[in-house]
Amino acid sequence: MPEIRTQECRALASSALCGTLGRAPRSAARCGSRRACLQIRAAVMQSTPLPMRSNELKNSTPVEEMKKLRLISAIKTPYLPDGRFDLEAYDSLVRTQVDHGVEGLIVGGTTGEGHLMNWDEHIMLIAHTVNCFGDKIKVIGNTGSNSTREAIHATEQGFAAGMHAALHINPYYGKTSMDGLLLHFKSVLAMGPTVIYNVPGRTGQDIPPSVIEKIASSPNFLGVKECMGNERVKHYTEQGIAVWSGNDDQCHDSRWDFGARGVISVVSNLVPKLMHELMFSGKNQERNEKLMPLINWLFVEPNPIGLNTALSQLGLIRPVFRLPYAPLNVEKRQEFVKIVEGIGRENFPGCTEVRLLKDDDFLLVERY
Repeated sequence: MPEIRTQECRALASSALCGTLGRAPRSAARCGSRRACLQIRAAVMQSTPLPMRSNELKNSTPVEEMKKLRLISAIKTPYLPDGRFDLEAYDSLVRTQVDHGVEGLIVGGTTGEGHLMNWDEHIMLIAHTVNCFGDKIKVIGNTGSNSTREAIHATEQGFAAGMHAALHINPYYGKTSMDGLLLHFKSVLAMGPTVIYNVPGRTGQDIPPSVIEKIASSPNFLGVKECMGNERVKHYTEQGIAVWSGNDDQCHDSRWDFGARGVISVVSNLVPKLMHELMFSGKNQERNEKLMPLINWLFVEPNPIGLNTALSQLGLIRPVFRLPYAPLNVEKRQEFVKIVEGIGRENFPGCTEVRLLKDDDFLLVERY
């Protein structure tokens, strides 16, 4: 009997669908009930969809307040031996940033290995950071994606969790046209305060000034994290567009000679106090040169390999790597010990002596 009813319903659904396509429906007599036929038709016909967007305020963080930030750290995400987040170590890293004057955090960015997280982990970490530190530091969630659909969904969740702003990269690998870039960024800018991140070395595609200038009039546009050098920084500042240097080795000159608001930094995970001085205390070429050996060492391999290795040697995180990342070799680890001694251990967070870890001390996690 259940199978007969199923067949009847299929016939009725087909009948209703034919009617919506302009063909004469089959008789509903076999159903035995006109009411049943109408119920099936109601199930097939769709109502007018609700609008995808509203004009309601999604986030109350003043854009001008966010534009004033000088020192933003791309914070590292540490792990437990099973590959899960080590939130205790993470909180300690964040507290160090807050205590040394860092004004904002990029959560789940390249440095934080957002690309190795699923979206549940990603949004959870943003929410955790907001919940624990949102009243002390601005939380900028990396909710960018090469899929506009995913970028919109993640950004909605991030703002619902309370983040102050979003960071959005241009679609990578499956690159798009300039028109596609504009449409992508306009879609996510509708959600709340947003920093656009231009790093062609990772995405394979430059975001040209022509695109940035077309979206700069959006009330949610904060500015650009720019990795294409100081001439590009100068161009934007001359246009009145806020820009943060995305290159630690160029950020001093970007800030004091080319008009950048500040830096979105990796090295500030290691020397937040010195980076604060570099961004707030005026031009200091001597201090800048002193940091260059550390910065050059940090990026000898793609970020965040160097940072993960350094934080492990300082005893600030467990020496756990999510693959495909693996630590720098022992020669580079020895070099880091000397760099710390040269700059001064007191300028780095933590209180233990910098360690020379052996290869066996590192745990490489392939499933997490």
